[in-house]
Amino acid sequence: MELNGRRILLCNCEKTMNLDGKALAKACGADGTPDIASQLCRAQIDNFRSEIARGGRVIVACTQEAPLFHEIAGEIEGGAALGAVNIRETAGWSDDGAAATPKIAALLAEAAVEIPPTPVVTMESGGVCLVYGTDEAAVAAARQLAARLDVTLLLSRPGEVMPPRAMDVPVFRGTIASAKGHLGAFEIAVDDYAPASVSARSWLEFEAPRDGAVSKCDLILDLTGGAPLFPAGERVDGYFRPDPGNPALVQKALFDLSDMVGEFEKPRYVKFTADLCTHSRSMKTGCTRCLDVCPVSAIVPDGDHVAIDPFLCGGCGGCNSVCPTGAARYDMPPAEALFARLREMLSTYTQAGGKDAVLLLHDDRHGADVIHAMARHGRGLPANVLPFAVNEVTMVSFDVLSCALGWGAAAVRILAGAERRDELSGLAQQVGLAEAAMSGLGYGSGRVSVIDETDPDAVERVLWDDKAPEAPTAGSFLAMGGKRAVTGLALAHLHDVAPAPIDMVTLPGGAPFGRIVVEDAGCTLCLACVGACPTGALKDNPDKPHLGFEELACVQCGLCRSTCPESVITLEPRLAFTPEARGAVTLKEEEPFECVRCGKPFGTRSSIERIVAQLAGKHPMFAEGHMAERIKMCDDCRVIDQFEAGDDPFRGPDRPKPRTTDDDLREREEEIEAARAKLLAERAREETGEG
Repeated sequence: MELNGRRILLCNCEKTMNLDGKALAKACGADGTPDIASQLCRAQIDNFRSEIARGGRVIVACTQEAPLFHEIAGEIEGGAALGAVNIRETAGWSDDGAAATPKIAALLAEAAVEIPPTPVVTMESGGVCLVYGTDEAAVAAARQLAARLDVTLLLSRPGEVMPPRAMDVPVFRGTIASAKGHLGAFEIAVDDYAPASVSARSWLEFEAPRDGAVSKCDLILDLTGGAPLFPAGERVDGYFRPDPGNPALVQKALFDLSDMVGEFEKPRYVKFTADLCTHSRSMKTGCTRCLDVCPVSAIVPDGDHVAIDPFLCGGCGGCNSVCPTGAARYDMPPAEALFARLREMLSTYTQAGGKDAVLLLHDDRHGADVIHAMARHGRGLPANVLPFAVNEVTMVSFDVLSCALGWGAAAVRILAGAERRDELSGLAQQVGLAEAAMSGLGYGSGRVSVIDETDPDAVERVLWDDKAPEAPTAGSFLAMGGKRAVTGLALAHLHDVAPAPIDMVTLPGGAPFGRIVVEDAGCTLCLACVGACPTGALKDNPDKPHLGFEELACVQCGLCRSTCPESVITLEPRLAFTPEARGAVTLKEEEPFECVRCGKPFGTRSSIERIVAQLAGKHPMFAEGHMAERIKMCDDCRVIDQFEAGDDPFRGPDRPKPRTTDDDLREREEEIEAARAKLLAERAREETGEG
């Protein structure tokens, strides 16, 4: 059977599953009746080799024996590219196995969707390892690692610790005050730092301590058993913190650490587009959603947007979940591939005759293990429960939930029992948003929920007792465009087929959809909000004073509210389906005020009249009537009138005339002439006898 250019190899696993090849081919839209093996991994392995030798692309419907199949495929030069899909634990091994044909068809169709590779970042470790502990167990661990790594031992407030017979590992005392970094680039600050004394006899002794010591290393083994050095430390690459009371976990950490020398690749989990970020404008803070949910502090403010450290990012996807614009998008896999998988699964299930699908979102670790245990020791998954694996359930966002419901899922259940409670806040917001939207449209509550259980029996009870409501009419829309565009397509379809298609749904506070309300009387149309709006939801008009608004573009970041000098803007979270909400509307508009001298339009009439009322006759610069008229003039005319009137309030006394050399020479000539005249007058008096 061939799907999307991939040949599907089916096996009923020694007839423990009831697979109807003809029905599956019809459900998947494939021609003919596929062969169904019963022991493809053993007695019929030559059939598998023949298919691989044909080249192309092959998907084998078995994950248990996938290592064997990949080994054989690797031995065949020019053989087919191989993938695997699990239809046994997820569908065939179930009390509903006989009714699982639509579900198996959906799983096969999803597996045939091509997934692009995830970009990676490279980290380098030179093997410099810090062992941080309190007692002899840390000493033993450090000495064990020393054969493979460059180890330093740091003991925090040690008690009576016997000195090692040979100091093959440097030993220091100290308590780590702070730590930052990641694999290959850790930096720690240590207080009470002191090297071990070489003359210690019975117990380790140390020299005089000091605070503020700084050190760098590539790896950290934390055996203190205390608080982790990093928030969500289990997500920090290169930081190992096993329970020191569990020898098996300690040995596993030592085993893993011993090989951590060289270059290592990790996925670049998040694709960040700074132009879409609405964090800040003009030193005023707007959206902080991703900063609030990142458990490892890999996201920091960086001017008008944020910066995401790909080396520190642990891949939880919380930023993707809450980002209102799609600036932070989970890239494992890319959103386009995830939506393609989801649409293919749900549409195939519906076309194959499946009813009231319940989409079970789970990760490939805890979730897959729970499903595995249910299939082997319990009832398995119900036939209408479609398991959909994602890298982290905490990356699930409102666009994913709305598309799943828009493509015909009756309900969405998110298996999140293994997640830390403090990492679920972003997911809880998205679930609340989806519930508010579905309830508001008349679909009722309970369409989207989180299964916060780790026990397979408890998960099984929840799923089998789940009475899924009737599914919405499935839409055929494509997930095209950015995050908000995709969400808008799904919501538009859900509104069109809703039991109660009301035009406005109230959303909880903090939701990234809604409008702004402007107090008309207080708004002066200064348009500071337009300059602050990062998404272009607020608009002006170059020809006249005008404040426009486009609701589809508003993400409720609050920058307009914090920027408004009059404090007349409020946010109103909602989903609106009216024609007005899909286009630009006018919030306030005025005729411009015309200059009383030249007639040129400038400012807004309300602003000028307000300034006149506040300043005319009250301020010294506008105390008299002709002076107050200047408020009603444009910039040019105001200056001209000021100089023509000669009543410049800033005018001082006339400046003294600057002296020049000519002035000095002239004064000297005048002094000489005066002296000569005086001398001549005296001589004249002498000659006449008057002296």
